[in-house]
Amino acid sequence: MLPEILVLRHGETEWNAARRMQGGRDSPLTEYGRAQARAMGAMLAGRGITAATHRLLSSPQGRAVETARLAFGVAPEIDPRLREIAMGDWSGLTRAEIDARWPGPQGEHFLDFYARAPRGEGFDALWARCADLLAALDRPTILVTHGMTSRVLRTIATGRGRGDLAALPGGQGVVFRIAHGRHDMLRAPLAPARGEG
Repeated sequence: MLPEILVLRHGETEWNAARRMQGGRDSPLTEYGRAQARAMGAMLAGRGITAATHRLLSSPQGRAVETARLAFGVAPEIDPRLREIAMGDWSGLTRAEIDARWPGPQGEHFLDFYARAPRGEGFDALWARCADLLAALDRPTILVTHGMTSRVLRTIATGRGRGDLAALPGGQGVVFRIAHGRHDMLRAPLAPARGEG
């Protein structure tokens, strides 16, 4: 049985706002993204959840580290297994630029889109590193990560399989709590922003 985990996606970044794929690359948080980080931290503090009550782990990518710092007021422990899925040749490009150079089928599912990124990481590798991280957790933990990594972590943590990846909600400005086999979404008092990643 896993300990309680709280999964946060980083706040909105400049590239999220521009609908640009980040993957293994990075861009700064927007002012709205910084406000989202603070709101998530305040919401959790109101529930008695802080970096003093839970281990705080973050992706090494700047947008996640900054979100953790703003939310909890301390530097997080860095775990590279929390980084976002690498998008290969698509990193830094907008969806329109990708569609122009690598057109996919009409109405393509977002998971199929991520899976076909040229020289991308792919879901097998992402699934393996997320499973490895979860297996190593031994106490209540806050995980600050990214859109697709969050989705895979939560799918594994709730005992679901690869076919269930699209079943769980996503979004920024929300915290996902997994405890005793339950998956709950806790919304911070700010409207969610746009985009995955």
